[in-house]
Amino acid sequence: MSINEIKDALLWCAVLNYAVLFIWLAVFVFAHDWMYGMHHRWFKIPVETFDAIHYAGFAFYKLGIILLNVAPLVALLLVS
Repeated sequence: MSINEIKDALLWCAVLNYAVLFIWLAVFVFAHDWMYGMHHRWFKIPVETFDAIHYAGFAFYKLGIILLNVAPLVALLLVS
């Protein structure tokens, strides 16, 4: 693989991962009660814990996108 192909792949991975993150956020914001009701049937957790779990999930997922997609892409852009 050439450097340009790797840059393109990292860019597309970052775009797709951010799309997943925004869809997750939209479902969490606009369908919060439905999502909580679905999870509450399986796991008896309070709303505050449910929100904290999702907030931590957003943070870890975004950190993973930055560390695994964006940072290598920026490094390759700076090198070339």
